Amino acid sequence: MQLSKRALKIEPSPTLAINAKAKELQNQGVDVISLSAGEPDFNTSANIIEAAHHAMLTGKTKYTAASGIPQLKLAIINKFKEDNDLTYTEQQIIITNGAKHALYNYFQVVCNPGDEVIIPIPYWVSYPEMVKLADAVPIFIAGEKDNKYKITAEQLEQAITAKTKVVIINSPSNPTGAIYGKEELETLAEVCNKHDILIISDEIYEKLIYTGEPHISIASLNEDAYRRTIVVNGMSKPYAMTGWRIGYAAGNKELIKAMSDISSHSTSNPVTFAQYGALEAITGPQDDLLSMKNEFAARRDYILKRLAKIPFVKPIEPDGAFYVFIDLTDVINGRFKNADEFSERLLEEELVAVVPGSAFGADNFIRLSYATSMEQLTNGLDRIESFIQRVTA
Repeated sequence: MQLSKRALKIEPSPTLAINAKAKELQNQGVDVISLSAGEPDFNTSANIIEAAHHAMLTGKTKYTAASGIPQLKLAIINKFKEDNDLTYTEQQIIITNGAKHALYNYFQVVCNPGDEVIIPIPYWVSYPEMVKLADAVPIFIAGEKDNKYKITAEQLEQAITAKTKVVIINSPSNPTGAIYGKEELETLAEVCNKHDILIISDEIYEKLIYTGEPHISIASLNEDAYRRTIVVNGMSKPYAMTGWRIGYAAGNKELIKAMSDISSHSTSNPVTFAQYGALEAITGPQDDLLSMKNEFAARRDYILKRLAKIPFVKPIEPDGAFYVFIDLTDVINGRFKNADEFSERLLEEELVAVVPGSAFGADNFIRLSYATSMEQLTNGLDRIESFIQRVTA
């Protein structure tokens, strides 16, 4: 069988592959500790589960509009107003099968063959692949270490060509946890205005910020930024609803309609009763979200203290999300080909799964997720420390 050129260009998700390998070993009874998954280890809150169950019992198991139920759209509109000072109408909101689906649909309706999409390095693993699936071209900008690997307006300006269509802003970032401040976003928005570049603002981790700083959406800065930005968010990370597959996006109504049309011919609507669960998540009590965030903050502080005692490792202190991105250049130097080999041997010899930085465009790094229990985190760090001490002795 001859596959399409489009399909042949795509690389499988490294994070999913590593997590699958770790789970396979665990199912065989092997004592594997996985620090790879971008998935909260908390269960979805009981009130959310109950709302979805009630929806099923009361007949909400049929099709909805491809773009989602009106009640959830209205709840999201209120959320944007209260949390982000953003005003949208129902025609500007789409509910999707996870935030990933919103991003995929966006690239499909915006990009033409040869269009360029600027992606800061390090990046979430699926951005480049989604761009390629739209027959567009990913253009990478490497953030500077001193700026927590965030890109600057100057870097953005230098990367823009006549073919540039979109720039992606992910704040808080996966994998670094870095946050763009208001002044940084303002300068990036000015460049996009000057060159008429569209903006994707991926804000899936906005509820998980540990510095006390407010989350700022680039779309809220001014009318121009609002007009050219699509804001993407979802339920997976803040509400521990990864398997529910409910995301959403807000933007220009013509854009949202086009994205909805694609859904109508591909996925149809997001799962109906999951939408009612999401409605409860947004409008119901937020106590579990706060408790989860506080636990993540404690784990973040713990992992940073532990890593500070391990020689040769240089972690980036995360301000948000639930990852630590670690520079292993001094560990790899002369001992491993790259972080991929380091990660393979760590899994083989110490039974700890991490994600190598090549998945994010940063070869000498690894990503650790602290979306796991403190016990698993402690044991995993013990094994990592033992491994590094052994290979650097």
